[in-house]
Amino acid sequence: MVFSSSIFLLMFLPLFLAAYELTPEKWKNYTLLVASIGFYAWGAPKFIFVLLAFTVINYYIVKLMSQIGKAESYDRQHNNKSISAKSRLTEFFFENDKFFSKKNLLICSIVLNLSLLFIFKYSNFFVYSLNDILSALGMTAFYWKDIALPIGISFFIFQSITYSVDVYRNECKAAKNYANYLVYIIAFPQLIAGPIVRYKTIAREIENRQATIDDKLAGFYRFTIGLAKKAVIANAMALQADLVFANDVTIDKFAALSTTEAWLGVIAFTFQIYFDFSGYSDMAIGLGRIMGFHYPENFNNPYVSKNVSEFWKRWHITLGSFMMNYLYIPLGGNRTKTKRRHFFNLWIVFLLSGLWHGAAWNFVFWGAYHGIFIVLDKLGLKKISEKAGRLLSAVLTFFVVSVGWSLFAVDSMAKWGYLMQAMFSFRDLNIYAIEPVFIPIVCFAVFFAFFFEFGPLKKVQDFFYCKDNYTNGQHILIFTLMLVLFIIGAAHVSASGFNPFIYFRF
Repeated sequence: MVFSSSIFLLMFLPLFLAAYELTPEKWKNYTLLVASIGFYAWGAPKFIFVLLAFTVINYYIVKLMSQIGKAESYDRQHNNKSISAKSRLTEFFFENDKFFSKKNLLICSIVLNLSLLFIFKYSNFFVYSLNDILSALGMTAFYWKDIALPIGISFFIFQSITYSVDVYRNECKAAKNYANYLVYIIAFPQLIAGPIVRYKTIAREIENRQATIDDKLAGFYRFTIGLAKKAVIANAMALQADLVFANDVTIDKFAALSTTEAWLGVIAFTFQIYFDFSGYSDMAIGLGRIMGFHYPENFNNPYVSKNVSEFWKRWHITLGSFMMNYLYIPLGGNRTKTKRRHFFNLWIVFLLSGLWHGAAWNFVFWGAYHGIFIVLDKLGLKKISEKAGRLLSAVLTFFVVSVGWSLFAVDSMAKWGYLMQAMFSFRDLNIYAIEPVFIPIVCFAVFFAFFFEFGPLKKVQDFFYCKDNYTNGQHILIFTLMLVLFIIGAAHVSASGFNPFIYFRF
C-alpha cells in the first residue's frame, strides 16, 4: 500500500483516523501499531514476520545494554569490590560476565541490523558481481536464487541503528516497553521512505502526545501539499522521464537517443525525484502531525544550492544527519591528522551513501561522483562558486546534480554510457520528443523548485510549512484551498493507477 493510491486515500486513511480518534489516549499507540502492521503487510505479507522478529531481538539487546550501562555506572560510583551490580545482572546468562559490556552489545545490535540489510538488499548484488568476475576468468558461476527486497528496509534499519547508538551514547533512554519501540520503528507514516527519525526526537511524543485541532488541520494541509507534489507534478514528470528510463527501454534505444531526448529525460527525472520524494516527506510529516508527532524536515529547496556541499544540507536532510553522526564523525570527521585522510573520510561517506540508495554499480558511482564534488568544494570550488554569484552558481550546481541523477535513473552502466554520449554529442536536436503535458508542468516544477526560496514567496512557503497556529479566517481559507487540492490530487491518483514512490526501491 502506498500513500498515492485510492485504497489508502479513500479507505485506509479515513478508517484509521476515525478509529484513532475514538481510541482512548492510553491505547492510541496500539491502534497505530495495528494499522502500521496492516499497512506494511499489505505490500510485504511475508516480511512482516521477519520485521517483527527483528524488532523483538534488537529491542531486548538494547534494553540489556542499557541495564548493564546503569549497573557499570553504579559499580564505578560505589567502587564495588564484591559482587558487582553488573555481575548480579548477567549471572542469569553466564557465570563469566565479560562478554556483557555495553560495547559488545552495541556491536551485536549493529551486526544484527547490518546483517539483515546485507542479506535482503545486497546479497544479490555481491553474488552477481562475483559471478561476473568468475565468468570473465572462465570459471563456473555460483547458482543463486534472487532474494526479494522488502520495501523500506534501508529506512527502518537506519532508525534502528540510531536508536542503538544513541542509547549507548546516553543521548536517550531505552524505550520503556516493546510497544513504544515498535511504534518508533514501524509507525506507517515514515516506515517506508522516511524521514529518518532519531528516537530521542519523538520519545516523549511516543509516551504521551496531544494533537490539537491546529495540529490536525496543519497536518492535513501538509499532507495535501505532498499529495499534490506527487500526483500532479512528479507523476507528470515521470511520463517524460519514462520515455528514456523505463525498464522496458532497451540498450539499443539508449544508443539511438537524440541529445534532446536525453536531456528531456534527465531534466524530467531531476524534477520527478525531487517532487516525488519531498512529496512523500510532506505526506509523512503531515500524517505524523495529525497524530501529534513532530517529524524532522527532510528538504529545504535543494535545487537553489550554490554548491554541492550546500545541496547536501538541503536534500534528504535526515540522511545527511545520519551519515554525519553515525559514519563521518566515527571515522574521525575533520579531526584528522592530514587533509588527505579528511577527504578520504568524506569520499567514503558518499560512496556508502550511494550504496545505501541501491545495490547496483550505478548507485556506487553516483555516490563517488558526489563525493568528488564535496572534496572539490573543500579544495576551493566552494569559494569560487560563491564569487560567481548566486544565480550562476545555482545554475551550475543544478547542472552537476542533474548529471548525477542520470546515474540514479539508469539500470546499467552500459545504458549510462550511451546516455552520456547522447547528452553531450549534440546530435538530432529537436522538440518533437516532448510530451504535451510536460511543458506546463515543468513550468510549475521550475517555479516551485526555485522561486520559493526568495522574497515574498519565501513568506508564502513559511506560512504553510512553518506556521504553528492560524486564525479562524485563515483556517477557513486554507482548508477550502487544500480540500480542492486534495480532490485534484486524489483524482490524479485514481486516473494514473499504481504509482509508487521512487524511494520505495531503496
